[in-house]
Amino acid sequence: MSQRTLVLKVPPAQRDAIRRRLGAEDFEFRSVPHALFSVKGSGIVATLYKSGKFVIQGADPDVFVARYVEGGTVVPTKAKSKVAKEEPLEAVPTETLVGSDECGKGDFFGPLIVCAVRLEPEQAAELASSGVMDSKKLTDERALQLGGALRGVVPFSIQRLDPPQYNERYAIIRNVNLLLADLHADAIRELAKPGMAVLIDQFSKKDLFAERLGDLGLRIEQRPRAEANLAVAAASIIAREEFLTCMDQLSAEAGLTLRKGAGAPTDNAAVEYARMHGFDALGQVAKLHFKNREKVQRRL
Repeated sequence: MSQRTLVLKVPPAQRDAIRRRLGAEDFEFRSVPHALFSVKGSGIVATLYKSGKFVIQGADPDVFVARYVEGGTVVPTKAKSKVAKEEPLEAVPTETLVGSDECGKGDFFGPLIVCAVRLEPEQAAELASSGVMDSKKLTDERALQLGGALRGVVPFSIQRLDPPQYNERYAIIRNVNLLLADLHADAIRELAKPGMAVLIDQFSKKDLFAERLGDLGLRIEQRPRAEANLAVAAASIIAREEFLTCMDQLSAEAGLTLRKGAGAPTDNAAVEYARMHGFDALGQVAKLHFKNREKVQRRL
């Protein structure tokens, strides 16, 4: 995916507030010479230098700025503000297509979710002008809005492994890609008809679907960055909306905010959860094979 660089000038009065906002999210703080701080996460690397210059690099720095920065002004530096051409969505499909994507694979807390969407050509034309895109380019709020709207427009199937079921199955299979292959296959099977075209966002270089879906005679393609396709983009949005909703529910039940990702804020939330509910209860809300579990245990 193409990268863009955006440079802002941040007033002194705004710098601490930006750091607090980022500290409340799942960003990894790093040490960079001459910088007040630097963070990495969600496809973004952002560094605020002591001069007040804020350099933001990633696929969509504008979303980052809209969410975390107030009072910044763009620095008119030609070399720094050069913008690379972004990858557009692919052309509107001319045949019925099933697209499938997942959410939660890299998150310690929460479920593993796969969503498949069946998209007809006439529906695709409408979605192309409605803001549907790769869900990673959307804020949480926008993903929730679009995901809810898409549920009433396109046929979809959600396959979800909540943490207790995830941990039980992972203990037997011990391979996340095999778990994902099962979920993708189950979601696709609910929507696809024999001979139909299927596009899956690639998560493994191996063909894991010949055995799982071979009886349907589907035309299956797996490729990286498949979210450029409208069907896969729609699936990615619904999967993320489901994940975010589940995280809100788990947080409410836990009595604290469970963080996305697997960085330091997630560790802190896991330690707090373990102190409130007991270390052995982590399996109710988290994926236990993540290294976060060991880090939490050392801190208790």
